[in-house]
Amino acid sequence: MTDSSLRAVIDTSRGTRRAQRAEGESGSDGARGSGNAGGTGGRSRRGGILDPKLLRAALPESVRKLDPRELVRNPVIFVVELTAALVTLVFAADLLSGTSSATEIGRSPGFEFQIAAWLWFTVLFATYAEALAEARGRAQAASLRKTRSETPANRRTADGSLESVGSTELRLDDIVVVHEGETIPGDGEVVAGVAYVNEAAITGESAPVLKEPGTDIRSSVTGGTQVTSDELTIRITANPGETFLDRMIALVEGAKRQRTPNEIALSILLSGLTLVFVLAVITLRPFGQYAGTTLGIVVLVALFVCLIPTTIGGLLSAIGIAGMDRVARFNVLAMSGRAVEAAGDVDVLLLDKTGTITFGNRLASRIVALPGVTQLQVLEAALLASLQDETPEGRSIVTLAANGVAQARLDELQALIAETIPFSAETRSSGVKLHDGTIILKGAVDSIKADLAVAPPAVLGVLSDEIAGAGATPLAIRHGNVLLGVIELKDTVKPGLAERFAELRRMGIRTIMITGDNPLTAKTIAAEAGVDDFVAQARPEDKIAIIRREQAAGHLVAMTGDGTNDAPALAQADVGVAMNSGTSASKEAANMVDLDSDPTKLIEVIAIGKQLLITRGAITTFSIANDVAKYFAIVPAMFITAYPELGSLNIMGLATPQSAILSAVIFNALVIIALVPLSLRGVAYRAAPAAELLRRNLLIYGLGGILAPFIGIKLIDLIVSGLRLA
Repeated sequence: MTDSSLRAVIDTSRGTRRAQRAEGESGSDGARGSGNAGGTGGRSRRGGILDPKLLRAALPESVRKLDPRELVRNPVIFVVELTAALVTLVFAADLLSGTSSATEIGRSPGFEFQIAAWLWFTVLFATYAEALAEARGRAQAASLRKTRSETPANRRTADGSLESVGSTELRLDDIVVVHEGETIPGDGEVVAGVAYVNEAAITGESAPVLKEPGTDIRSSVTGGTQVTSDELTIRITANPGETFLDRMIALVEGAKRQRTPNEIALSILLSGLTLVFVLAVITLRPFGQYAGTTLGIVVLVALFVCLIPTTIGGLLSAIGIAGMDRVARFNVLAMSGRAVEAAGDVDVLLLDKTGTITFGNRLASRIVALPGVTQLQVLEAALLASLQDETPEGRSIVTLAANGVAQARLDELQALIAETIPFSAETRSSGVKLHDGTIILKGAVDSIKADLAVAPPAVLGVLSDEIAGAGATPLAIRHGNVLLGVIELKDTVKPGLAERFAELRRMGIRTIMITGDNPLTAKTIAAEAGVDDFVAQARPEDKIAIIRREQAAGHLVAMTGDGTNDAPALAQADVGVAMNSGTSASKEAANMVDLDSDPTKLIEVIAIGKQLLITRGAITTFSIANDVAKYFAIVPAMFITAYPELGSLNIMGLATPQSAILSAVIFNALVIIALVPLSLRGVAYRAAPAAELLRRNLLIYGLGGILAPFIGIKLIDLIVSGLRLA
């Protein structure tokens, strides 16, 4: 490292300190909003459910979805379409033949036409709900597509020169140089340079983010973002069509959404109920003949459609699509609906400390010499161990140590280095080997003193405990077999985390912080952040072991992380949330990516997952409860001529048997469209015990599902009878 490059490292490290202070100040401002629905990162990109553009865009798509080959994926609504076609054929046959019967209830072309029309409306409303949910995703995808265009790129050739190519020509491992004001042409990792990047195209935030090599949380860049200062040299990590933006567009568009296991299970249940009602309705015709009443096919179809769970059947897909859409509107990219559902059942949350609970920029604040060692000796050793260390921590050590070493000595120290010893998760140390064979290391205290020929001085333990007790990280410095001193690295806990973790606790979720720091530092940080438990001195395999242990105990585990070493744990967790500022490996392993890089965003993700499950359960309860009122409307009307005593069951005072049946069918169709806003917006969720939420929703949607149809059917009957439609 030359004198000028060393000064550049020192300047860069000082700039990183300023950036961390600025980030801490903005974080403090954002934390004050954490009590809102999303806090700093929970900012929802809201879009109107009744936006006229979306309503118009969904209409042709809903008609296309009437294709039986498409509708067969929704068994309940497919059956309704079959019954609508059947009633249409009966109407056409009776209209052409002029058939009408005064003794057979509902046997008149006018009545049959109205029943057929409302059955088709029932199917159309169901497909419209799904089309409207998809239209919201396509609208968001369209806005993202505007940011994805052919971008000029400066690709480095084999001889080191730059050639101008289009972004579609870039391939994995290509090296590109992006200057100030230029758009980053593809996803990649920064390999050289330090610059600020505007990521508004992805996150919606216009504040630039510092990007630099050698760190998990600042080296990843996304195609479509813009460099606002200096220049970056970037290694491309994704081929065209496989970039983060491409995947984001495909997922929010939802064109090939796969149904979740819970959704499939509910579809099977609804199909079973439909089959039961088929058998029940078929038997009514012979019962009617025995009682002296002829029940027409149209009346039986009307009863059948009103009894099967058409409401939840029609809204099931819309609820699932809207759940993923709500996650996207909180700036979280879910790779599947299954991940969103699983988030609703999570009860254990693992968080990586560095970059997740803390800002992630551990910077050297002081270097302390042990007794018998001069300050110059420990400063020079710290410099030697860090001159080849490109991480922010290493650069900050160089900056701090260089202030106490003469400028002329810097070049002399650089010349002594023969080989670099890189950091590894196993050794938890790094350093250099000198030309004379001497090894100088810095790293975790227990790792550095592990194989010393002599016992370390007692003051080392006292000093490291003092640093750890203050929430900082101690690094020991070793020259050969001699311990020279300790470096103090300070990190900052992100503001507002204690309140956010308290909210998770109210939701019944236990939080565990995982860190490679020593137990004392981990305990201090855990107490400051407000997590329930912590695991110190954890290696990547330890994280996986913890997740497997919790899963074996019957817990659903969520994990947040941003580093390459977090990738295996993110893949093992039931819900893995990677930070957008993290490495490509972590984002590939996770099933969700937080575009705002806010670890506490998982609170919103879990709340949305719970909201999805609650919404599906609430509308299912409402749909089945509806059958009680429709039973009182239709069944007495079917048999009242044979058994006049059934008139006492006409508690709604419906005008005629035909009016009662038609009113029930109309209500059955209209209730689907009335519940579309609820299915897209979701049932309101608040942090409370599951039993309390269950009681509340049963009262609202169970009792409401029984009472609402009595009112609705009666109002429709008044209109139908007033207009003499039946």
